[in-house]
Amino acid sequence: MQTSIETKDDFFSSKVLGHPSGLFVLFFTEMWERFSYYGMRALLVLFLTSSLFGDNPGWGWPREHALAIYGSYTSLAYLTPILGGFIADRFIGYRWAVILGALLMTLGHLSMAFEFNPIFMYLGLCLLVTGNGFFKPNMTSILSHMYKKHPEKKDGAYTIFYMGVNSGAFLGMLLCGYIGESPNWGWSYGFGLAGIFMFVGMLQFYFTKNIFGSIGLKPEKNNIVVDEDEDPAEAKKNPFSIFDIVLIALISIIGLVWIINDPVSKITGSTVFKFNIGSLTGDNFAIIVALALFLFILVKRISQYTPKLRDKMIVVIVLAFITIFFWASFEQAGGSMTIFAKDYTARLLEGNAKIVFNVANTLITIVPLVIITYVLFSLFRKTFGRFALGNIILAVGFAIIWGLVIYMLKNQYSDVKAEVPATWFGVLNSLFIISCAPIVSKLWESKFNPTATVKNGLGMILLGIGFAALAYGSSSIPPGAKVASVSMIWLILAYFFHTMGELFISPVGLSYVSKLVPGRMIGIMFGIWYLAIAIGNKIAGTMGGMIDKITAQYSMSTFFLIFTLIPVGLGIFIMLLTPIIKKLMHGVK
Repeated sequence: MQTSIETKDDFFSSKVLGHPSGLFVLFFTEMWERFSYYGMRALLVLFLTSSLFGDNPGWGWPREHALAIYGSYTSLAYLTPILGGFIADRFIGYRWAVILGALLMTLGHLSMAFEFNPIFMYLGLCLLVTGNGFFKPNMTSILSHMYKKHPEKKDGAYTIFYMGVNSGAFLGMLLCGYIGESPNWGWSYGFGLAGIFMFVGMLQFYFTKNIFGSIGLKPEKNNIVVDEDEDPAEAKKNPFSIFDIVLIALISIIGLVWIINDPVSKITGSTVFKFNIGSLTGDNFAIIVALALFLFILVKRISQYTPKLRDKMIVVIVLAFITIFFWASFEQAGGSMTIFAKDYTARLLEGNAKIVFNVANTLITIVPLVIITYVLFSLFRKTFGRFALGNIILAVGFAIIWGLVIYMLKNQYSDVKAEVPATWFGVLNSLFIISCAPIVSKLWESKFNPTATVKNGLGMILLGIGFAALAYGSSSIPPGAKVASVSMIWLILAYFFHTMGELFISPVGLSYVSKLVPGRMIGIMFGIWYLAIAIGNKIAGTMGGMIDKITAQYSMSTFFLIFTLIPVGLGIFIMLLTPIIKKLMHGVK
């Protein structure tokens, strides 16, 4: 029997745009998943805060309540990968974890399409966070193993993969946002559209999964993967003790209850933590205890590894710490920045302004879609003969996308006046990534590739500059104002600088985790990385929920200045640590 290229795991023998064909299968699978996630995320806060009355009624919630739900949902979406990575590593393998996760998320979006019933909405959110836990860490684990013998190509590969992430986010926010905000369609259709493309992504991956050779198959018991430069005897040490497991379970229970209790207590007025410890409320005391226990178990575990591995894990923890504050600021995009776009930005266009917007919107929609379609055809040429059904499913998904885009643009040209959807501004982040990711990818592969700390530092400073633009643009808004008409330019500038900061931090962060951590720990350590993102997302929801209090007492400008000063300060701090971090990395670049 003839053995295929993929079965021999010689991935670089079948290349698309200089990378293995399998990378672009992951690219499109992740693209459909991000379409569903960001399409739903773009609508969630708007739906919850929209009036109970009107052409497209929502639930009429206060902003603080909606952002509490948003923060808990997005944090859980990054918290569950810890469990999903562990189950895949130990029991079902990466491939079936991805398929199971995609199926659960499809059902979650289907449930949310019945948005008029709170039970279906909450059930949908639960299915989404569970499915995401299986999907997210194991996609990046497959990618990491594919490049195990080509570490010099990893930064570029992760940046291309990140381009797929943002292609999906771009299309999801554009189309789900347009359909969901439109009175002619409504929220249910927006949520449902996200589910359709999650289903497409699941089928495409399932019918093309053999392209990954032996990667991601069900793991064998007691099969420990050891890196070439690691002592096999020491690789088997440091198992989790009963004390470790009990402590981790306790931390998980406290953290999970706290995340769920936060929005419930705000919305209903009742709380699980009905006590006070001195001046601390019960919920604050509980989360402080959970964080203290987590730091204890983290230090305990790291101290038990070999010195070289311990140093590398310390670097991961430092980078994860910066990541917390990056996402706490960046994720204002789905919360306070969406509210700013809806209520404080001039979005109604007429005459020449409408014509300019229509032309610009056509270009920023069609050009990236043409580029992604070109990548699709490049993949077809290499893989259609062996994976015809998976490619056909992918093609059908793209045909639907093109149909929806043409429908949207046709309607926008025929309207007398154009009200830019509030969700449209979120598209800018993905647009800038699609445009700039290839350039940044080439930079990381050149001799000008900076160290991890410099990348993180510059990324945080760029993020702060974006919020500085919003702080300046909102300086004319009176304290406590509920509406205003600020120019769009400040949101556009903010999204540009935020995107550049993201390119310097997020995709290369995943790459550094995979290079610093042994193969046997990849799934779990990606889970830890996503834990940092989860904490950042919850902080984002909590801080974003304070927008009314801060703007009433001080100003909108003050609110955005908070997100300017903290990232810039941390960016300078991490760059000052460069000599120490470089030593701890032991030659990893």
